[in-house]
Amino acid sequence: MSALRIILTVIYVILAVVISAVVLMQEGKSQGLGSALGGMDSYWKKNKGRTMEGALEKFTKYGAIVFFILTIVINVLLERQGL
Repeated sequence: MSALRIILTVIYVILAVVISAVVLMQEGKSQGLGSALGGMDSYWKKNKGRTMEGALEKFTKYGAIVFFILTIVINVLLERQGL
């Protein structure tokens, strides 16, 4: 059981670092004056899911879900060991 906890903890830390890096790689959501005036839907906005930015957003969502689940699993393992 201890080896499983160590492996999950290492995966947990690596995932935390990767999610932090992915979040920092994403572009800001503000579009300057264009967003204040309404802006127009561009080709890039319509096809955002196929771009690198769309992929980063998807990884952030799924990575956060895995991170949350790992948090619960590690917590349950620690409670079973009485720590």
